[in-house]
Amino acid sequence: MQQLPAADIAVLVVYILGIVAFGCGFIRKSSSTSEFMAAGGSLPGWAVGLSIFGTYLSSNTFLGVPGKAYGSNWNSFVFSLSLPFAAIIAVKYFVPFYRRSGEISAYQHFEKRFGGWARTYCVVFYLLTQFARVGSVMFGVALGLRALTGWDMQTIIIGTGFLVTLYTLLGGIEAVIWTDVAQSIILTIGALVVTGLILFDLPEGPGQVFTIAGEHGKFSLGSFDPDFTTTTFWVVFIYGVFINLNNFGIDQNFVQRYHTAKSESEAARSVWLGAIAYVPVSLLFFFIGASLFAYYETQPEMKSEVQMQVAESKLNQRRSELTPEQYEIERETLPATAAALTAENIGDKVFPHFIVEKLPTGMAGLLIAAIFAAAMSSVDTSLNSSATVILTDVYKRYIDPDVTEKGQMAVLYGSTLVVGAVGTGIGVALIGTESILDAWWTLSGIFAGGMLGLFLLSLIARHATKPAAATGVVIGLLVISWMTFSDVKFLRDTLGLSISIPEQLRSPLHGHMTIVVGTLTIFFVGLIASSIFGNNSESDKPSKPETA
Repeated sequence: MQQLPAADIAVLVVYILGIVAFGCGFIRKSSSTSEFMAAGGSLPGWAVGLSIFGTYLSSNTFLGVPGKAYGSNWNSFVFSLSLPFAAIIAVKYFVPFYRRSGEISAYQHFEKRFGGWARTYCVVFYLLTQFARVGSVMFGVALGLRALTGWDMQTIIIGTGFLVTLYTLLGGIEAVIWTDVAQSIILTIGALVVTGLILFDLPEGPGQVFTIAGEHGKFSLGSFDPDFTTTTFWVVFIYGVFINLNNFGIDQNFVQRYHTAKSESEAARSVWLGAIAYVPVSLLFFFIGASLFAYYETQPEMKSEVQMQVAESKLNQRRSELTPEQYEIERETLPATAAALTAENIGDKVFPHFIVEKLPTGMAGLLIAAIFAAAMSSVDTSLNSSATVILTDVYKRYIDPDVTEKGQMAVLYGSTLVVGAVGTGIGVALIGTESILDAWWTLSGIFAGGMLGLFLLSLIARHATKPAAATGVVIGLLVISWMTFSDVKFLRDTLGLSISIPEQLRSPLHGHMTIVVGTLTIFFVGLIASSIFGNNSESDKPSKPETA
């Protein structure tokens, strides 16, 4: 296992303490519910935009994207290219809708249009998804930091959970946004620095990246054929549009930010900035992956080191399944096993290896701080937004609609602590059991996949009825479930099930198309059912949005 020099660890620790102190400094500006949840609607659009950008730029982007580009190509970058298209719709329709409604929660609207079931449905799966999100992000950053520092994973997760919960609790949404701004800048600088170090350390200079990576198809965006059964350009692009519409339209993490901006125009500007900034920066991370591929092709000794590390890790994971004799036999054949590993097999491990082996002392600590920053900017968002939803959609809806300002603050503080604690607990529980998380993400996608279709139905189909909406959601979830469980590999590897849908009854489409088909099914079934059930009664019609 690689170990960081003391100087790098010192840089990392100073950064962590500094960002926590910075976030806690906003305690005086989060003493009321309006300030805690929406910063009093006083923030500039550029700051909110960088916070949105920081939410997209998770620690998975920092470590996962270069690994993806190293092992395959730039096909996944097409997801980033879809962002501006989703932003156009968000700026024109979603931002004005939420700003003029005056509702801090993304889910109150569902009850007005379709009844309490719709709001409860969305709230339950939003909160469950956020618990999983917090746990997975902390688990992911702990995995990376352990490889880089040698620290215990459980200690990293608990420490991260405590520190992020602390400044989110004390500073509210304003602390979240301004720490996201600082962390986004640090992360981007770190990416630029490492890019320069790779390019100018190549034997033949920067141009060698384009020669070697180009020869191996690393810059490919995928096939442009109209094929929806594999990850073509069009499948990833359409998937990206729908996922980003989901983010901008019904994700509390994004919707809540619209209310923190000074005005509707500033909120719209924040969406544009967040979307436009992410495209070149995500491209930078894909370029890092391609550059690392070229670099390690010119450094066979370093490549062999990574292959051996991955081979040893895989063998140790299987040790409990092997007899002592089998284990020793496989140990002896490790060099041959390692040499046979492909770029796809080692992609995720190359960037951490480069950080430790090639970055100057102090610089590695700064880069790891950037990785840590990306994780923190994802977790703090979930904590504050989840606390807001618990107050507005759970406590005030079902327990005490007339709760005092002091009582509301107590709920916000308590909810932040609970979400932080549960998310941290999930992160610890995931150590060695990542498949549980994979299962949850897929299963939650089945249920959460219905939210976007329901939202579009409420927004576009003004005369959609409550029974029609419920019918659309039920049929849509059945379609999403069918497409999800058509994936035999998911059933076998993630859920451990040997049963499967007969091949002739399986969905022929790629898994990325599940949210697309599910959303469209809910929308169009809702439209058709509305014509069957008749128009809404007067009480069912959507209320006129209030001016924020």
